Amino acid sequence: MSDAPPDPIFSELRPRLVRLAYRMLGSVADAEDIVQNAWLRWRGSDHAAVREPAAFLRTIVTRLCLNELKSARRRRESYVGSWLPEPIFDPEEDDAADDITMPLMLALERLSPLERAAFLLHDVFGMDFDEVSSAIGREAATCRKLASRARAHITEARPRFAVGREQGLKLATAFFMASRTGDMASLRALLSEDIVVYADGGGKVPTSQRPHIGLSAVMLLHEQLARIFRAQPSRLIHYAVIDGLPGFVTIEGGNVVQTTALQIEQDKVVAIYCTRNPDKLQHIIGTIPD
Repeated sequence: MSDAPPDPIFSELRPRLVRLAYRMLGSVADAEDIVQNAWLRWRGSDHAAVREPAAFLRTIVTRLCLNELKSARRRRESYVGSWLPEPIFDPEEDDAADDITMPLMLALERLSPLERAAFLLHDVFGMDFDEVSSAIGREAATCRKLASRARAHITEARPRFAVGREQGLKLATAFFMASRTGDMASLRALLSEDIVVYADGGGKVPTSQRPHIGLSAVMLLHEQLARIFRAQPSRLIHYAVIDGLPGFVTIEGGNVVQTTALQIEQDKVVAIYCTRNPDKLQHIIGTIPD
């Protein structure tokens, strides 16, 4: 954040601002850029005239994100294959956590930018509608309607049967072992009948460009993958909670870093999200030991 001395107010708020920008954009790098831009604007403002720094900075970040979404949506239209948000690992700090998981992030993508902003600011970050109104430049009543419409559209994406962290990682471990050893019977027992697999390679690394839907299709996929794993074993880096879902980080054949997140309902995997696009994994690749 430049060579200026640390600003205690901004430093304290920064993690929440990055979280907001990431939830708006689905990109870690873009979120960091937005918050850096917000820092520059904060540094140049008259702090004595700002009564509520948190609200002031959330407004700046929101408006910058709304501008960024216009170009981001154009880029998504030409994206190769399935688009997934950049994976992040859930923070340890309780005050930075929220209940937005990978499926909900994808549901947010289908909202208009204003609906997305109103929902996130009010329902997730706890701003009242007067604050939301100031942030997105719409009347409070309009913001209330925007948030309500968003809520109605994403109801199905919210987890109906929450799985605890310990149980989720236990199932992720079982899934990893079964899929990598070719134990198809154990793998089948973990999957729901309507399982879906999404893989995001962004056209940069080999991956399926369309989702695999249904148990038969997903089992056939893993039978094919099992032959690859026998020739080129996966290297497990660690298990983790990725965008609210249990999963793991691996290095696959061809030295491809991959995150795998599992959506689980009633102890069955209902969706698998594999991110392989190296552009989305730079913040992870640098932390992987040799």
